[in-house]
Amino acid sequence: MPAPAPSADLRPLDRLLAIMARLRDPESGCPWDLEQTFATIAPYTVEEAYEVADAIERNDLSDLKEELGDLLLQVVFHSRMAEEKGAFAFEDVAAAINDKMVRRHPHVFAEESYESLEHQKAGWEQLKAEEREKKVRRESLLDDVPVGLPALTRAVKLSKRAAGVGFVWPSVKEVIDKLDEEVRELKAEIAAGDLEKARDEMGDVLFVVANLARTLDVDPEDALRGTNAKFVRRFRHIERRLAERGRTPAQSDLPEMDALWDEAKAAERV
Repeated sequence: MPAPAPSADLRPLDRLLAIMARLRDPESGCPWDLEQTFATIAPYTVEEAYEVADAIERNDLSDLKEELGDLLLQVVFHSRMAEEKGAFAFEDVAAAINDKMVRRHPHVFAEESYESLEHQKAGWEQLKAEEREKKVRRESLLDDVPVGLPALTRAVKLSKRAAGVGFVWPSVKEVIDKLDEEVRELKAEIAAGDLEKARDEMGDVLFVVANLARTLDVDPEDALRGTNAKFVRRFRHIERRLAERGRTPAQSDLPEMDALWDEAKAAERV
């Protein structure tokens, strides 16, 4: 007969840790949970973080509570697997972030003070740089920019790290000039019919766009999310207006849908 779930009388976090330990028990655990590894769970961790962001974007606090729980489960899952390997446990994860937050806020937990928010940000970056220096030496300044980040976010972080040592375009104009250059090169490869080279040039265009976003202090992921939402909003307008005419987008054509798109844009300006 299956053992009961860990008691609800436990503190919620202690109960969650006990539930995960039970799920990973070699003799009585869940077969699916037992076969997971850091690598197989990582995509779920990323997905849950995005679902947290989605709940925030929708201002759905009830959903946010649930999604934060799902994200916490990911931390507990990774911590449990690490504990089984004798590497670290959940308590070590919590202790590490506690120490880091105290260390990175000397203006709160020590006697240091900052003249402005900009000075505080500079101090934060300096503390992060010092922490990197204390880690195992890497061959490149860019080695610890996580590969698993969304590509646009990673591009911003790579260019920011390089900019910190002077490898940066001096002005917005020069970034835009570089963007124009990359677009010309993309057009040339498309015209030549070389789709493999066009793919490479498209990457160059996107990297310069990420640089431009960093230069303008714009989060490109946030900007693109906004545009995605705008596209969905306007396309739904097209669907609604076509439905009023008894048709679907598949039964329409580009000129008609384009006119309805412009109608949606005009309505947003009112």
